[in-house]
Amino acid sequence: MLTEKRIEIGFLLFDGFPMACLTSLIEPLRAANEIAGQGAFCWSLITERGQKVRSSAEVRFEAERSLSECQPIDILFLLSSPTSGFADPGYGNGVLRSLARHGTILGGISGGVFPLVRSGVMTGHPVSVHWCYEAAFEAEFPEMDARCEVIVTDATRYTAAGAAAAFDLALHLIEDRLGGDVAHEVACWFQHPMMRGKGVRQQVPSTSSPDTGDRLPPLVARCVDLFASHISEPISIADVAQQTGVTPRQIERAFKQATGRSPSHYYRAMRMKAARQMVVYTKDPLADIALAIGYGSVAPLVTHYRSAFGLSPSEDRRRTNRFRVEGNTPLPSI
Repeated sequence: MLTEKRIEIGFLLFDGFPMACLTSLIEPLRAANEIAGQGAFCWSLITERGQKVRSSAEVRFEAERSLSECQPIDILFLLSSPTSGFADPGYGNGVLRSLARHGTILGGISGGVFPLVRSGVMTGHPVSVHWCYEAAFEAEFPEMDARCEVIVTDATRYTAAGAAAAFDLALHLIEDRLGGDVAHEVACWFQHPMMRGKGVRQQVPSTSSPDTGDRLPPLVARCVDLFASHISEPISIADVAQQTGVTPRQIERAFKQATGRSPSHYYRAMRMKAARQMVVYTKDPLADIALAIGYGSVAPLVTHYRSAFGLSPSEDRRRTNRFRVEGNTPLPSI
């Protein structure tokens, strides 16, 4: 159990942060205070210099204090897009490291894990990474223990993938501080059907046709798992067949029936989705992106990318830049 004192939470906001993640954390805490009849939680909005920021929905928020005014604070969550960063990285990252040394729990929600990891405070800590950012995160932080669970926490670090996961994380904070009955009532207030915990994997959209549903047949699902683990070093359908104990022809038939695609086209679509994450959410050169998804040169990447998305990677990156908000932050944020 956390101590009985009021828990002070700071939300460090960067331009382009996902507004839903902020409200998904604050609203259950507010409701818990009302239900319990006490101010168990308090919170404040923080920016690097105390400046105003804009969410990914272009809604402006006014900070209550600057990063230099964060001490003492119990928990600090970073909310941002993947490309967000401090105007003065040396100072901002130094403050986060100082807060960590003095006992502040640090966390990141959705894209907020990117500046959190860049600060150096996540060494040795696992991280929840939203599936939409998985390839970009792996490209920038190959040494990190990135996980697909909706919530990943340890004693001093809290990370969550997206707004619904942030709500779940808030419910866990409420349960720890005020008990399960209050957490359950808060969930009922918002018609939140269940409180997900550690170990629950994210729901990820498949590349199958809309009428196939979310559940793939066991053979196809096993093949997809093998494809997903071989994005940078492609695996042949023959090798997949050998590892699953069937023939390539059986895999072809299973994919056609379940997805309407051949396994090779399904696999290519997965690799193109990974490529697009890196195109949109990193500044990596196209040659590096091509290598990251298993191509020896840029030419086949451009060909397959255009076939998948209707424009080249460079055109897609330029188009995304036109919709970026101040501070070079991409939209949308999750």
